[in-house]
Amino acid sequence: MTHDQTTSGHGYAGGTRAAFPWARLFYAVGYGIIAWFVFWFVVLLAVLQFVVTAVTGRVNDELKGFALNLVQYLWELLAFVAFIRDDKPFPFGPFPKA
Repeated sequence: MTHDQTTSGHGYAGGTRAAFPWARLFYAVGYGIIAWFVFWFVVLLAVLQFVVTAVTGRVNDELKGFALNLVQYLWELLAFVAFIRDDKPFPFGPFPKA
């Protein structure tokens, strides 16, 4: 059996198969865990924004901007995990500024 064949003996018409992206898998798992925490932190900020709005009668612009940056970061995390983008998010890339 050659390198181009699977264990079942079937070759690939396009030549050799690309190596499995183990490094990306490890990054994706790590970024997926970070995304889970970021998601819940954004939910917490949303609740906090509701409280601030109920007390003061207006939206806190600094909290809104911070939440927007986190939502952008969450998008970058999930986009990397889903193979939509190849650039690694923070901490291996810049933190997004929305």
